[in-house]
Amino acid sequence: MTKTRWSLFIFTITALFSNSNLFGQINSKEVDALVINAIKKFNVAGAAVAIVKDGKIIHKKGYGIKSIDTKLPVDEYTNFEIASNSKAFTTAALSILVDEGKISWQDPVKKYIPEFKMYNDYVTENFTIEDLLCHRSGLGLGVGDLMMFPDGTDFTIKDVVKSFQYFTPVSGFRTQFNYDNQLYLVAGEVIARVSGMSWEAFVQKRIMEPLQMKNSFSSVNQVKDINLMAVPHSSESGTLKKISLYGAMINGAAGGIVSNVDDMSKWMLVQLNKGKYGPALDKELFTKERQNEMWTIHTVDHVNPNPRYNQHFNGYGLGWNLSDIKGNLSVSHTGGLPGMLSIVTMIPDLNLGIVILTNTENGGSGVFSAVSQTIIDSYLGLNDFGWVDKYAAYFQSKKSSGDEVTKKVWETVSKAKNTTIKNEDVIGIYEDKWFGKIEIFSKGNQLWFKSFRSPKLNGPMSFYKANTFAIQWDYKDMNCDAFAMFSLDEEGKAQSIKMKGISPNIDFSFDFQDLDFQKIKN
Repeated sequence: MTKTRWSLFIFTITALFSNSNLFGQINSKEVDALVINAIKKFNVAGAAVAIVKDGKIIHKKGYGIKSIDTKLPVDEYTNFEIASNSKAFTTAALSILVDEGKISWQDPVKKYIPEFKMYNDYVTENFTIEDLLCHRSGLGLGVGDLMMFPDGTDFTIKDVVKSFQYFTPVSGFRTQFNYDNQLYLVAGEVIARVSGMSWEAFVQKRIMEPLQMKNSFSSVNQVKDINLMAVPHSSESGTLKKISLYGAMINGAAGGIVSNVDDMSKWMLVQLNKGKYGPALDKELFTKERQNEMWTIHTVDHVNPNPRYNQHFNGYGLGWNLSDIKGNLSVSHTGGLPGMLSIVTMIPDLNLGIVILTNTENGGSGVFSAVSQTIIDSYLGLNDFGWVDKYAAYFQSKKSSGDEVTKKVWETVSKAKNTTIKNEDVIGIYEDKWFGKIEIFSKGNQLWFKSFRSPKLNGPMSFYKANTFAIQWDYKDMNCDAFAMFSLDEEGKAQSIKMKGISPNIDFSFDFQDLDFQKIKN
């Protein structure tokens, strides 16, 4: 639901390059030139950018096109899926319930969801609402995301709630940051059970309507005219192609919101105004106390000291990444779904907020990283760092190294195509405790993988090496092909399957490594 953390990109890039020419505070014409250059450099179909400063929207504009088919232009009202930037709406919704005295951050999740169960009894009994929101469960990065990636699965919130007992922790409870989406779905269920409204209805009624976010939706299913939305694209092949719009989620608490930069500017303003909104700031969405809690680090993460920004801390609050930049608090989050990449960044000490929405896989994160950081630098009075070119070089290097790995895998597969395989030794139905059943079967002479609960995870299997096969999914919207590694008995018959992604650049939400399939039927 979110890409590699933005701060890590900054640390890496700034460590590789030196400063260049000094420039002053950026103006709208310079923003235009910056974004146009970026979408061209990163091969992105379209983007929209808004900047708020000192309580006003000073820039909001669309660039490029919604779709390579229609060529219709993106504007400030064009809707995008904002993915994990939805998480801050979930924490705001919970903050409203805290302000109303209906919940406490320290309430055990089991108080509201008795069937909630983690990987051991102590964690289950002590897991609080706050723990749902700050990525410190002890479970691994993106754990369980295959219940929602790719979209179109039949998993329910009931499946999510009971899944955590089956995962193996990778760190101690509350000791380490590991980004998580599924626990936000549980947070959405807490909102539903406490309020008597679905997460979608609560966010629409209690947040979007008061803030006059009239063209935003808490679910893609609520969008009245899908033609007014940006269309997701991929540039993985080197040329732009349309891909499918990600469908509705189990609930939207981790990444379900559809919005635009005009409405997201209103969202940034209520944040920068400490929960206040309205022409006279006489209305309150949540209290200043709640905002202080959301903007306080709950889980410490690594920081790489860098002389450009003089950073000292980095961590996660409640729905927000938090760090310091030249002595100023930075509050930010990124979002990522197939072909929809976004960023919201605020520097409260400067009363500054930036939102960037894009509609292209691969290049979108390059655009939002380079453009947002250039704008921030201008307000900090820093040198022009040439972010667009530096990020372009970084992302190209990263893609090239990943492509080299996958190329070698498929070359090995091609060389082994005449290897004799006894398909009957691996054919059968296998089951994982949280993901459910899959089938390995023959389609002609070709082995095939089929998931019962995630229909898009379906595709041919080719022999790679030893007891390992490479799966080439029919699903092509993201780069997520995978290895399947069979464990055999003494007769050479497959008994179980472990999996992992092939590309080193695979999105972490494809958590194949968490699967443990056991054969249940030949």
